[in-house]
Amino acid sequence: MNNQQAAAVPADPTQLMVEFTHVHRFLDPAERGVQTWRVRLTAQDRPVGTFRVTRGLYWKSGNLRERLSDEQGFPEVVAGQLLNSDGSFSTAFEAFVEMAGSIVVVELLELAEPWDDAALVAGVVASIIDRLADNDCAVVFPRADEPDATRCQEVLAQAAALLSAAYFSDELQIIDTALDAPEQAAKQVRGHLCARIAVVGADFWDEDDEGTGDEDYPVLTARSAAVLRRALEDLSDEAWREVASLGGEPLGPGVGGLFGSLPRVTFNQGGPWRRQMARAFDDLAADLAGGVEVVPRCTGEEMALHLGIARARALTRNRPRLVAESVAGLPEDRRDFGWEAASEELFEDGDVLMLFDQSLDGIENSGNEANQALGMVNLAPVDWFTAFDADFARDPGRGFRNP
Repeated sequence: MNNQQAAAVPADPTQLMVEFTHVHRFLDPAERGVQTWRVRLTAQDRPVGTFRVTRGLYWKSGNLRERLSDEQGFPEVVAGQLLNSDGSFSTAFEAFVEMAGSIVVVELLELAEPWDDAALVAGVVASIIDRLADNDCAVVFPRADEPDATRCQEVLAQAAALLSAAYFSDELQIIDTALDAPEQAAKQVRGHLCARIAVVGADFWDEDDEGTGDEDYPVLTARSAAVLRRALEDLSDEAWREVASLGGEPLGPGVGGLFGSLPRVTFNQGGPWRRQMARAFDDLAADLAGGVEVVPRCTGEEMALHLGIARARALTRNRPRLVAESVAGLPEDRRDFGWEAASEELFEDGDVLMLFDQSLDGIENSGNEANQALGMVNLAPVDWFTAFDADFARDPGRGFRNP
């Protein structure tokens, strides 16, 4: 790899660890109004960056201007522009934000290459906002317009702009958390960072990789496959419990649960159909358990896989300990838990999801004009378990998990 290639290599977000630290003296009255947090970044156990975050809690401070000014440096600049001498909010600040409340001051103290990346820093700042700001908070950053601005100041200013910060003065820019734009910008930043790592053929900066084809890499990493298998097994358990409780009749009005979450066109199906749907979760989970690349073989399995990926995404977000148990001993990969990329690769189309759109009622019928124009197949519930390819059909004698 030559120097130009090395310079173009983006930092790998999967290697970054973020540590929040706040230490204070117990019963110290000064701590009620202002908290100072250190946010340390490490990669492979090496320090790569440090933020200082000063959190000013207006309603707990006797005089927030004096208290922030006592921190000196940039927090003192912020205090002088956003607050009056008596601690009240300045007229300019109150006019600038939806609702003046707490103030969070973000400074980037140090950052090593190649981590001095605006998108990556924006992702870290979004994480800081999630943890240390509320819905009526002004998150304040320095601008970096002066010729003598440091690299850290420049990158932090660029990151703030990516998160929809607005210029308040020649020295300050502010994110108002009461607005929707910063939240949407944070989602875009996270999506951009995920796109960096959700690349089939993950070693995208290997100079020997000539792009010989995605077939060298499975769509699902070992850890992703393990979590998806866990999700499908959980859904199978739910499905079989509902099969037993619902009996053989069609779903009634207002029925919830797993089968109640399916498209309405399935509600008239009875017990035998629901048993086949439950088996679809089992079949896909068995494929993953056997190390087979998961490929939905019928419409029912497509729906089961969509639900499985949605559940896997929820597990990785909400059940980190359960996920850790599921992937114990498996090798890490930068593509782990890239569910959006997996969805794009595992399905030939998203036709079955159109059944959720009530404005497209009737599209499941083979005689429907849109159905014919789009070349749809097997969308009617009675056809959900007919194999797309007879040569790739499952063994009809495989039976069911439960009698």
